[in-house]
Amino acid sequence: MTIRVARGKHPAGTDGAPAALVFEGVSKNYGSAVGVDTLELSVPAGELVTVIGPSGCGKSTTLRLAAGLERPDKGTIRVAGDVVADKRRFVEPERRRVGLVFQDYALFPHMTVAQNVEFGLDRLSRGERKARAGEVLDLVRLAHFAGRYPHELSGGEQQRVALARALAPRPAVVLLDEPFSSLDESLRAQVRRDTVATLREAGTTGVLVTHDQTEALSVGTRVVVMRGGVIEQADTPEKVFEQPATRFVASFMGDADFLPAHVHRALLTCEIGVVSTVPGWANSEADVDVVLRPHEVALRPDPDSPARVSAVEYHGAFVLHYVRLASGRTVRSWQPHTVRHPVGTAVAVTVAAGTTPTLLLGDHAITSPPPGSSLHQRSPEPVQLS
Repeated sequence: MTIRVARGKHPAGTDGAPAALVFEGVSKNYGSAVGVDTLELSVPAGELVTVIGPSGCGKSTTLRLAAGLERPDKGTIRVAGDVVADKRRFVEPERRRVGLVFQDYALFPHMTVAQNVEFGLDRLSRGERKARAGEVLDLVRLAHFAGRYPHELSGGEQQRVALARALAPRPAVVLLDEPFSSLDESLRAQVRRDTVATLREAGTTGVLVTHDQTEALSVGTRVVVMRGGVIEQADTPEKVFEQPATRFVASFMGDADFLPAHVHRALLTCEIGVVSTVPGWANSEADVDVVLRPHEVALRPDPDSPARVSAVEYHGAFVLHYVRLASGRTVRSWQPHTVRHPVGTAVAVTVAAGTTPTLLLGDHAITSPPPGSSLHQRSPEPVQLS
């Protein structure tokens, strides 16, 4: 299944079930500031989606709209096929079948772990509440802490309690607002893996907002990149990183350098030389920009090269080299920790074998020749007679 632009009334998965969460033309403004602008998004049931972008891009507004903490100015929001917000209807958060996990966990300090998990199960009998709380605490592997209070738990354990509380009412979708950002680096990765495993074991749809690019790529089955209240790209992590749709996505989702380049009869060249061939461009010619990520840039010492290493950063397993080209532009190159070219070294810069670089025309990626680039359509050069 994929995230896709929602075009039907009831976008559904391949099994015919309605999508867990759908935005249709949703907009939200805060005075003159844009929260989200005509947002179109469908999240199929069972997916774990990460939403990422710079501060003010609309990712938190998207989450709050889904949760019912904000009212859209226009558009329709559906949860599991039911309209929860449009111009006539607004369903309160507690009636949306949506679970929430906040950055600070928002646990009640005067309640035990079990009582915190039972809090949203007031419609069940006492026995049913206790049984359900036991089920989800087993799921997050904290059943043995049921009688403890939040202050007696570690940060990671508190996060798992918050997740158990969100899962207890059997929501159609769980919304997670930067749930790992308050954890230290050594704990964050483990808690993240535990959370993902729990959501998948429960079969629950998840939408996770994050500011961490590595987290977005490693957690989500789909990644939604936002800027200025709109979606720049929504696709698999591999495509978002390896085939960015725009210049912004290329630079935001990992390091990227951009060089002016030229395609002539399927051969892509720039100032470092031949980059690659471009299938399907055999009869075309066009000026483009080529996107090069540091792991795609190869270096070797060459005293005759005009390119010079301008800076070196040690990152443990890898060393990042900054190389100033003859034009004054800079490209970066990751090298294993055993390879270090000192500042000032003359180096030949090439592209690693097997690289399929992204081409940009303006700010958007292109995969086929642009209009007017066909050599067959061009008039021959006039012959000058002496």
